[in-house]
Amino acid sequence: MALTDEERSRLADIVRLQPTKNGELQDAWGLESGSEVHQYLETHLKEYYYRDDDSLIRSTAEANDLVDVEPGIEADAVARGAAPETIRVPELEAQVFEVVAGPDERSQSVVSVLNALREAYDIDPEVDAVRRALRSLERKNVVEVVYRTVPTFKLAVKRDSITVEVTE
Repeated sequence: MALTDEERSRLADIVRLQPTKNGELQDAWGLESGSEVHQYLETHLKEYYYRDDDSLIRSTAEANDLVDVEPGIEADAVARGAAPETIRVPELEAQVFEVVAGPDERSQSVVSVLNALREAYDIDPEVDAVRRALRSLERKNVVEVVYRTVPTFKLAVKRDSITVEVTE
């Protein structure tokens, strides 16, 4: 199937942003609703994307080959449970990656990570935004959850083994 310029551009967005959600694509594409995103995906790009076990949108290997952008994560590495060499994340996720406990340190609660962000970057994000950033990094296999009284987080890899590129 030959792709139009718009379809190719939107497919590149999926590859670059994966794993992603309807809402993120809605913002990127200027659509009115997540339903419009779903309809577009099913009508125009059905062969080039799938939803993973967490219902996140990911590109197929064929889609990766069709567009000239780097995937947001290395899908094969994540499928193997391995950490990717490079992650492309929003600024808050990059900052969380920098302050969360290392793999050999005691894991931190979301509030502890929030306090570390306040201290290191003089920012005050919402607790839910920090939680979402940690969970996103977990899905990329660079942060792991340690269950204590509350879920706590630490890096699953050495900080210097990952290249972090900030998107937006």
